[in-house]
Amino acid sequence: MRSRLPKLLHPLCGRPMIAWSVAAANAAGASRVIVVQGPGRELEAVLEDRVEFAIQHQARGTADAVRAAAPLFADAGTVIVVNGDHPLVSPDTIRGLAAAHERSGAAATIATAVLDDPTGFGRIARGPDGTVERVVETKAAGDASEFELRIREVNTGIYAFEPGELLSALDRVQSHNAQGEQYLPDVALILREDERSVLAQEISDPGSTLGVNDRAQLAQARALAQRRIQERLMLAGVTIVDPASTDIDVGVEVAADAVIAPFSSLHGATRVGASSTIGPASTLIDTTVGEESRVIHSYVVEAAVGDRVSVGPFAYLRPGTVMREGSKAGTFVELKNTDVGPRSKVPHLSYIGDAEIGEDTNLGASTITANYDGSRKHRTRIGDRVKTSVDTTLVAPVTVGDEAYTAAGSVITKDVPEGALGVARARQENIEGYADRRKERDQEEPRHPPHLNSDQR
Repeated sequence: MRSRLPKLLHPLCGRPMIAWSVAAANAAGASRVIVVQGPGRELEAVLEDRVEFAIQHQARGTADAVRAAAPLFADAGTVIVVNGDHPLVSPDTIRGLAAAHERSGAAATIATAVLDDPTGFGRIARGPDGTVERVVETKAAGDASEFELRIREVNTGIYAFEPGELLSALDRVQSHNAQGEQYLPDVALILREDERSVLAQEISDPGSTLGVNDRAQLAQARALAQRRIQERLMLAGVTIVDPASTDIDVGVEVAADAVIAPFSSLHGATRVGASSTIGPASTLIDTTVGEESRVIHSYVVEAAVGDRVSVGPFAYLRPGTVMREGSKAGTFVELKNTDVGPRSKVPHLSYIGDAEIGEDTNLGASTITANYDGSRKHRTRIGDRVKTSVDTTLVAPVTVGDEAYTAAGSVITKDVPEGALGVARARQENIEGYADRRKERDQEEPRHPPHLNSDQR
């Protein structure tokens, strides 16, 4: 990956890559999930409590990795092994492989796929009876013959084992290959030598063969994950106008009859209620949106947007913002840690931070809360049915009472009582005849010749 971040921690549609494999195992009904990690133990911080961990102290191949987990699965019924860097294997594939293996009574069952281009995959060499004789690795020159490289049936890296047979075979796996590693597929050859059957279960799940070893493959996995996420939502009644221009994380929930317009991104723990419209060109991160609301051309982070709320266009809702039912944040409005009461409006060109706004209040254009004194933040409290005129600055801490007004251009530094008009600006003075006097002054002033520079004057 050419990254300081471990490969399995690279994010994929809102979830670390390893968490996809774990989620698939849990969804398939696994009673225990064991994750093998390196000595750095980086994976423990991102996986849920249900996961158990085994440590592979040196990277000596897949067979050695499974051996590291052996004490944790020795008493299991069936052991399924999946790759952490094949994040999009489906629960149905895991469940189907387990069922086929348990019906067969085989020592091992390998999930396989037939590919038009099998480059990079281990090939499945079958015997006359159709069982697997061995898996031929192709990672390095010399591991496979020219004939074996023509085989199109490949090993997906998903296995079902009878644990006793697996443990016995693991102790005999060697590293006689170009890579000097202990390959898990060699277990199949050892089991055959013990006259135990190894079966192949062909699957058609494209996620099972989509491994991630670089950023290009991560992008391919992301495209497939997006398709699955969006198809699930659309089949549940969500309209996604242009899936190709839409980005939705796996943990996002969207109710039926919601519309996601083009160039919108929904991330994290975002929730969108029924019949709401998101976009076009809106980003929601860890945000809740109620029913019948609209968020248009806006950026919303860790906010709670209630029912029948209007946001945007070009609004920025920052963490801690709460918009109650029927409220509005209009064009070029920024809200931070602010509670906007029912049916209250901040229509345009305003910054409201660390504030509480009552119900049915209207803040005029360019209303600003000066909430920071250089060392501390202070709150502004605005009551019910308040109307601020344009270009009002509220210097916190300050309170504006119910049904109060402010005059245009005011800098409010003191509380405004209920029902009062707050005026805080210099008294206007008109200078009569100013234009004529200015003309006379301009005529009396000497004019410099245009060819002289400043040093010559």
